[in-house]
Amino acid sequence: MPDRSSERPAGGRGPGRAVRAAETPEMRRLRRRIDALDRRIVTLLNERASLALEVGRAKLAAGRRTVRDVEREREVLMRVALANAGPLAQADLLALYRRLMAATRELEARDRPPAE
Repeated sequence: MPDRSSERPAGGRGPGRAVRAAETPEMRRLRRRIDALDRRIVTLLNERASLALEVGRAKLAAGRRTVRDVEREREVLMRVALANAGPLAQADLLALYRRLMAATRELEARDRPPAE
C-alpha cells in the first residue's frame, strides 16, 4: 500500500493546516514560550551530559572501573522527586530522569578507553 501521508486533500491545504489556521494569538504566544524553554532545556541537558562525562573521567582517574553508580542514581531520583511540585506526574518525571541517566551512562561508557 503506498504511503499517502504527504498527499494533500482536495482544498490544497496540507495536514495540520486547518489546525494552524485556528491558532489564536494566545496559543502562538504560549507556544513561543514553550519553544524558548525547549532551547534552554536542550542547553541544560547538554551541560549536564558534559558534567557527567567529567565525572566519568574523574571516576576513572580515581580507579573506579564501573560506570554505573546505583547509590548516586537513587539520590538523584530522590532529589528530583522531592523537587517536583507538578503538574508533571511523579512517575513520568522519574521515567524521564531514568532515561537521562541511562543516556549519560552510555556517553560515559563510550568515552572510556577500550578495556585491555
